[in-house]
Amino acid sequence: MPQTNSLINLLPLVFIFGVFYFLIIRPQKTKEKEHQKMLLALAKNDEVVTTGGIHGTIVNVKDKTVVVRVDENVKLEIEKNCIIYVKKTQEQVDKA
Repeated sequence: MPQTNSLINLLPLVFIFGVFYFLIIRPQKTKEKEHQKMLLALAKNDEVVTTGGIHGTIVNVKDKTVVVRVDENVKLEIEKNCIIYVKKTQEQVDKA
């Protein structure tokens, strides 16, 4: 009887771990994969937004960084990981 009792006591812990996995861990992994996919697809003339809220247009794509034009004669070199998303242009919206 003591073995059965200890297995029953572990059942709620297994259930809680399963809930955490499906509600927190799995969605976070898929979100991270989508972000990496977006970073690999960055190209010149893409309009992007950074984690700091800077809006700009990509001028040059390097291995780990991108050069973003923020205004006329103002260019910033930013880490790729700091880009939150790529703004869709009207042409991209029409194609979708």
